[in-house]
Amino acid sequence: MKAMICRQWGGPEDLRLEDVAPAPLGRGQVRIRIKAAGVSFATTLVIAGKYQRRPPFPFAPGTEVSGIVTEVDAVCRRVKVGDEVVAVLDWGGLAEEVVAHEVNVFAKPTNVGFTEAIQLAISYPTSAGALTWPHVLDVQEGQTLLVHAAAGGVGMAAVEIGKILGATVIATAGGARKTAFAKARGADHVIDYTTTDFRDAVLTLTQGRGVDRVYDPVGGEVFAQSLRCMAPEARICPIGFAGGSIPQIPANILLVKTIAVMGFNYGTYVGWSPHDARFEEAERTFALMERIRGWCEAGLCRPHVDRTFRLDQAAAAMRALLERSVTGRVAVVMEGRG
Repeated sequence: MKAMICRQWGGPEDLRLEDVAPAPLGRGQVRIRIKAAGVSFATTLVIAGKYQRRPPFPFAPGTEVSGIVTEVDAVCRRVKVGDEVVAVLDWGGLAEEVVAHEVNVFAKPTNVGFTEAIQLAISYPTSAGALTWPHVLDVQEGQTLLVHAAAGGVGMAAVEIGKILGATVIATAGGARKTAFAKARGADHVIDYTTTDFRDAVLTLTQGRGVDRVYDPVGGEVFAQSLRCMAPEARICPIGFAGGSIPQIPANILLVKTIAVMGFNYGTYVGWSPHDARFEEAERTFALMERIRGWCEAGLCRPHVDRTFRLDQAAAAMRALLERSVTGRVAVVMEGRG
């Protein structure tokens, strides 16, 4: 099979398309013929050796795929040959086929194409878990939710899910194209952070009270200013640090405003963190994925892919992300559009 292989830490252009032997099928695993794979900002960190996990060389990067099951281990019970699925991987997504743990494989919604479905592996469950689980943001009807980077993959999902939950959604994005996209996904108010101070705008929109919940994939100064436009007893959840810097949290603001920072690492539930809880937390993850599938099939979630690339164009897909020219996600498609 063909795969984009990483043999040394570096940039997207250091990947090479190679013919490699298919991986053997292990206990509790399934083989998937990949139709589409996702690349993300995290993918660029992995190949640079800057992510929290470092796969052994050589490896194909990529942690989210959609496709068709072609083989299952005898102990598997949830998945069968011929199923159309989405899967979360440790790595290996930028290839024509992959082996995945059955516990990380989920049914694809019938009304979502393979290309769009890549977002249901990580982006949507990351946002859904952060917004709905009681120990994280636990968004309730009638609350005000601030979503940063709302034109990106997890931000787009957070806007849609926030509206499903009955929140008033304030979204931030950069530039006319991205703010229009966030508005089209359902945001009640959209702030262009390139022309407007979002902190002042949020306080104006909330009559000085501030927001109840903040979903932040950016970090840095965005996180710091978010603390200053939150309501009493509000919560903020850092999801990532796409802005490039990790904020240092001023505890005095938490104390004075009676607000809380709720960390959320979806990787814990799918096997990416030092504590691999994919098996012990499987029922919770299954329930979350079924909820997302129901939202999709009801037309409430509409995963969006900005553009597609062939497997041999994976470097160009990553560059598009790094140039911040993407709304939603990009997909690497193996054989025509999914």
